[in-house]
Amino acid sequence: MADVGTTVVKRWGGRIVIGLGLWLIVLALGANIFGRLFPAHQHAEAQMPGMGASTGNPTPPVKGFYKGQGIRFIHTEASDPRVAETLTKMMGPKVLVVPSLREVPARLLADVYVFMNGVKGEGPFGFQPDVFDTAPGDAKYTPLRRVNIVSWKSGITARILRAVEDVQRARTKGEVTIVQPGVVVNMPFLSWPGGQR
Repeated sequence: MADVGTTVVKRWGGRIVIGLGLWLIVLALGANIFGRLFPAHQHAEAQMPGMGASTGNPTPPVKGFYKGQGIRFIHTEASDPRVAETLTKMMGPKVLVVPSLREVPARLLADVYVFMNGVKGEGPFGFQPDVFDTAPGDAKYTPLRRVNIVSWKSGITARILRAVEDVQRARTKGEVTIVQPGVVVNMPFLSWPGGQR
């Protein structure tokens, strides 16, 4: 009787081991096929933010100024098609056109000062970087920016302005004009004084 029990255990034990081996082979083949069909998902855990690997974000950061210090940001959407096209050509990745951004109430917008002339630089029109009035941590910070176009008046020696106070001072002195064309751009910060994403 013991011999019959031992034979049954051996027979079923062998089948279980063979079954487990086949199951592991199927899993391995399935993972390999899945990786070939969906390469973006392969090693996804290595691409997760905060895990020491790049997120693969193709949008390059843009330089700007806040309170006299350098910051970095990106453009993601604009309310005006021409502005979106200009920003797309400037930075590469497509800036989406979202006309409804024009309808955001003024109290929910922050300001950005963009230079049409003056000192050559990395701004969207080929002049100095943009100047921002708020940054993350400020009570009124928002990435949604009301565009203010700054132009140096003829006969004035342009200089780099690094803070909103500098821009307002230049306007008070009659050195620059500031026009709001009614354009809103989404410009989230990547790094700022004392912080970064």
